[in-house]
Amino acid sequence: MTDKIRIAELTSEESRQFLTKEAVILLPMGSMEDQGTHAPMGDYLAVEAVAMDMARAARALGVPTFVAPVIPFGGADYFASTHGGIALSPATLVAVLEDMFSSFARHGLNKLLIINGHGGNVSAINEVAQRWRQTTGMIVLSMYLWQISYELLKDILGPEMAAKSSGHGGDPLTSIGLHYYPEIFRMDLKRAPPKDQKALGMDVAGFAKIKYAGAVFQAPLTANEAAPHGVWRGDPAHCTEETGKALSARLVEIGAGLIRDHVSKGFTG
Repeated sequence: MTDKIRIAELTSEESRQFLTKEAVILLPMGSMEDQGTHAPMGDYLAVEAVAMDMARAARALGVPTFVAPVIPFGGADYFASTHGGIALSPATLVAVLEDMFSSFARHGLNKLLIINGHGGNVSAINEVAQRWRQTTGMIVLSMYLWQISYELLKDILGPEMAAKSSGHGGDPLTSIGLHYYPEIFRMDLKRAPPKDQKALGMDVAGFAKIKYAGAVFQAPLTANEAAPHGVWRGDPAHCTEETGKALSARLVEIGAGLIRDHVSKGFTG
């Protein structure tokens, strides 16, 4: 087995030798949007870092695992207000996923696992994965890292502290990033989440959400109307490299186990 993990680093001959039907391929996806005044916009950096560690762990469990080039641009949502942000329309993202699935499947590479780090990618992933199972029988799961992390943080930090740190611009992404690439963070620029934020004359209840008479309504808000500094609920002041190390280790353990027990077996048995 080659020491190379990134498919982009394989030569064409190495690709023929090592990307066999037994190989598992991880497809990392992220976004390029406001993650808070302190954090790099490319959350795909964290997703790719976790995917690489997951591939290493899966190999240690005996599964030949490789990482495809990351899709850095997320599905467009309310973050169009991000200065310098880049997003793909839902139709474009669906087309990209379709072409990636096709590129691997035509060579018999159908043991795929998506490692996702952006909520705006979820609907496109579900649409393509459902269609491929219905038309070809190929099953592709998606591991939404941050959704899983919110529950893991309760065990790592305790429910009370997790509630203080968890949210957009806070945990899990800030702590994960501080673990993998602290040198590009600007924690001196961090801002606390807003209090009593209002838009359209009503209370903001979250991204694209407002509250009236105790009821929550969907609203076409831009992200900066809900969180002017990219932070919602989670305070980055509570994020640490130690939390990121512990959290990434749990994510890697879960992902590697899933790869060994199910993805590598084609979800049979």
